[in-house]
Amino acid sequence: MWGVNPVTVFFILVVVLWLINSINVLREYERGVIFRLGRLLSQPKGPGLIFVFWPIDRMVRVSLRTVALDVPTQDIITSDNVSVKVNAVVYFRVLNAIRSVVEVENYLYATSQLSQTTLRSVLGEVMLDDLLSKRETLNMKLQAILDKQTDPWGIKVSLVEVKAVDLPQEMQRAMAKQAEAEREKRAKIIHADGEFQAAAKLADAAQVVSRQPVALQLRYLQTLTEIGVEKNNTLVFPLPLNLIDAIMSLKKES
Repeated sequence: MWGVNPVTVFFILVVVLWLINSINVLREYERGVIFRLGRLLSQPKGPGLIFVFWPIDRMVRVSLRTVALDVPTQDIITSDNVSVKVNAVVYFRVLNAIRSVVEVENYLYATSQLSQTTLRSVLGEVMLDDLLSKRETLNMKLQAILDKQTDPWGIKVSLVEVKAVDLPQEMQRAMAKQAEAEREKRAKIIHADGEFQAAAKLADAAQVVSRQPVALQLRYLQTLTEIGVEKNNTLVFPLPLNLIDAIMSLKKES
C-alpha cells in the first residue's frame, strides 16, 4: 500500500485554502475595484460571486447606495453681519466606482469637507432674510455647486437640505418686535380702509336721500320701530319733518 506524501497533502491544503480565500461575494449594491499587481483593471467586478486571486489581486469594495451625510453645525456670518449657526444634510451616491477610488483618497471624507466649506461660503454671501425665506433656492444652489465639484470623483449629489438656522436671542427678540409692528401696521391700514369705505357708502346714501326726501321719512319711521322693539322706558315724540322745516325757515327769517 502506497503511503501519502505529507508535502503533497500540505500543498493541496494550501491550494484549497487559497481558492477558498479567493472567492468573494458582492451584494447587489456593491462593486469591487480590482488592482492586479498594482494595475487597475478596466472594469469593476460584481455583483455576485467573483474571484480575487490574492496576493496578485487586491479588491476595494465600493457601495453604490445613497449616503445621507450630516454636515456639522457651521458658524456663519451673513452679508448683513448677523452671526448664525447652520447645519445641513447632503444626499449623494457613487456613480463610477473606479473614479471614487482612484481620483480621491477617501470620497466620504472629501465630500464632507467640501460640503462644510461650500455651506459657509454660499450662505455667507446672502442676507439673513434671504437665508430664512429663500431656503429652497439656496438648497438648489448648494446642490449644483457640490455636484459639479464632486463629478470628477464619480459622485452624484442629488439633494442638499439646510436643516436648521439658529439665531442669537437678541436677533430673535428683534425679529419678534418687527413682526409685531408689521401686524399692527396692517391692522391700522385695514381699519382705515374700512372707515374710508364706510364714509363712501354714507356719502352715496346722502345723495340718494337728497334726491328722494321721502326716504328720510321712511328711515325715521324705521328708527322708531327699532326703538320700540327694545321695550325700554324711552319716550319718543315723533314730529313731522315739514314742521321742522317750517321752524327752521322762521328762524332764518328772524
